[in-house]
Amino acid sequence: MKLLTIILAALLDIVPGGDAVLEQIQKRDSILIADQMRYSVTVSGMDKESGIFLPDLSKASNDTLTILGGWQLDTLSGGRAVRSRNAKAADKILRKPFDLRASIIFVPFEEGRYQLPDIPVVRSRTDRADTLLFKGIEMEVKTMPVDTATFQLHDIKGQIQYPVTFKEMLPWIGAGLLAAALIALLVWLIRRAQKRKAEEGKPKDPAYIVALRELDKYRSDKYWAPEKQKAFYSGITDALKFYIDDRFGVDAPEMTTAELFDALKSDKDITPEMFSSLKDLFERADFVKFAKHVATDEENAGALPLAVSFVTTTYQADIEKENAGEEAGKD
Repeated sequence: MKLLTIILAALLDIVPGGDAVLEQIQKRDSILIADQMRYSVTVSGMDKESGIFLPDLSKASNDTLTILGGWQLDTLSGGRAVRSRNAKAADKILRKPFDLRASIIFVPFEEGRYQLPDIPVVRSRTDRADTLLFKGIEMEVKTMPVDTATFQLHDIKGQIQYPVTFKEMLPWIGAGLLAAALIALLVWLIRRAQKRKAEEGKPKDPAYIVALRELDKYRSDKYWAPEKQKAFYSGITDALKFYIDDRFGVDAPEMTTAELFDALKSDKDITPEMFSSLKDLFERADFVKFAKHVATDEENAGALPLAVSFVTTTYQADIEKENAGEEAGKD
């Protein structure tokens, strides 16, 4: 049991101000060690012209009784603290007489009986200053009672392990799926870049080889069926357009049939017979693709050989020109 006594200096014009008030912040039926306590006084009859001066209790703080922070002031209305959110509301409160509560928080850290200090408060007015003395109160601090007859020591228990719920795992599952998706995307991009690099390193096949390879896909007569003729004629004409683009320097894939043959009519490597037959083939393909025309088996049978003949004939013309140029160079 300890008795805490704080001796304050005597002040002039001391007026009894009542008793100080002790209030528990954590509501209990008794005061325990380490409970936070609010020690406060209330000054009545304050107005806008009044002011107060509070004693410095920081020197009373020690290992046994620790003071947290400084004084806190609250304006009271009807016994309750009033806090205004703007200057206009605060000015409205201060127009009438009001009460002012001053409080300080302390924590006892040792069992015992404490005599809390008297609190002198100087209230100043325009014409005078009074010292209001609030009488300190006694406080008893207790510890949790222990029944020594039945008390038994037990081993320290480990941390309680709660089962992991699906909701807790959901963010981790999402993060794992996202990481897997990013890794898959990265692998795909790397393989795509490697494939593109490998393709760039390969020698490019001549245009006539590419064209003949594409035309060879349509050798079967299964494409002669009415419902497949559109794919048949589209495949043949597309292969020929890409070949013409490379061989003759004509932007065939972007041209209509009329524009294409208007550009080819002056080329000397295409005989008039080949020009006429090839034009008929392209016009028939347009009717099949856009006018729902159904070509006869005889027309279908001649379409692929004509396309192959055009490619091989014009390619042979290139070979003959190269040979002729080499012989002329030798001469």
